Amino acid sequence: MTRWIRFEHEGRVQFGTLEGETIRVHEGDMFAGARDTGRTVGLEAVKLLTPCVPTKMVALWNNYRALAEKLGQATPPEPLWFIKANSSFHPGGQPIRVPASYAGKVIYEGELGIVIGKRTARVSEAEAPAHIFGYTCINDVTAVELLKKDASFDQWSRSKSFDTFGVFGPVIATGLDPAKLVIRTMLNGQERQNYPASDMFFGPAQLVSLISQDLTFEAGDVICCGTSVGVGSMKPGSDVVVSIEGIGELANRFE
Repeated sequence: MTRWIRFEHEGRVQFGTLEGETIRVHEGDMFAGARDTGRTVGLEAVKLLTPCVPTKMVALWNNYRALAEKLGQATPPEPLWFIKANSSFHPGGQPIRVPASYAGKVIYEGELGIVIGKRTARVSEAEAPAHIFGYTCINDVTAVELLKKDASFDQWSRSKSFDTFGVFGPVIATGLDPAKLVIRTMLNGQERQNYPASDMFFGPAQLVSLISQDLTFEAGDVICCGTSVGVGSMKPGSDVVVSIEGIGELANRFE
């Protein structure tokens, strides 16, 4: 397993592999031909950035059996997805901001994220794993009261795309079996979500294959796999941590 991280150090944006509390600095292209420079830097000496820069983030609705059962939702015949704006992308360690134009409830959604490793269009399910670079933690933050505010139009993109609402990181981990992963979310030190990725209606290979029939993914694009039971609201001053063993902890304060 390798954990790729992106960071700022001494005014330069760099990337490398995280080994304990030490980053082994690389150069080139993380997704195609990264080279080890032989240099290292301590994790405490850097500013954490999002682990990649996606051209888009595709996020899922109703992709977990347990949550569908709780909400009385039917099994979806195909992935139900929307796009989060690029300007919402945000790293761990930096505050999630209260929107200036919205005063309603804001919720956390801890999720598993798929990171695409190369251009992907119209691939089969059997081909899809070769297009997955690795996995990351997601907090799909949502201004939930906007969703149904206008009876004539569900506002998925707006409610999900405020600045700082597309939180992901802290690393991209390769070599993981997604079927064995468990997603946990802590709010102010109390566990609110603890669910297995194996409960998805559509697993990672299916998601990559089916969504790639509709659009072309580029290296670094992210698919948020959807969330399960335990979603809840954050009040200003709340600390939220999404963790997945093998990937790490995505920690932010809402303020």
